[in-house]
Amino acid sequence: MGIHYNKGNDVLDYVTDPTPLKIENGYLPVLDQPGLGVSIDEEKIIERSQEGHRWRNPIWRHEDGSIAEW
Repeated sequence: MGIHYNKGNDVLDYVTDPTPLKIENGYLPVLDQPGLGVSIDEEKIIERSQEGHRWRNPIWRHEDGSIAEW
């Protein structure tokens, strides 16, 4: 999906079929399946959870040093 803060993986890495989440004209279509509308790849989630993480909020700043986001 190209979300700028997803480094090393993306939302679509965790679904078995990314087709329902294909962006069309800047929007996601209304999903017609029950629940989330997609099937989650639970094996992939378990695999990735073994790695752990040290997530920190990224800090984006303007040229003058003021905070640009968050």
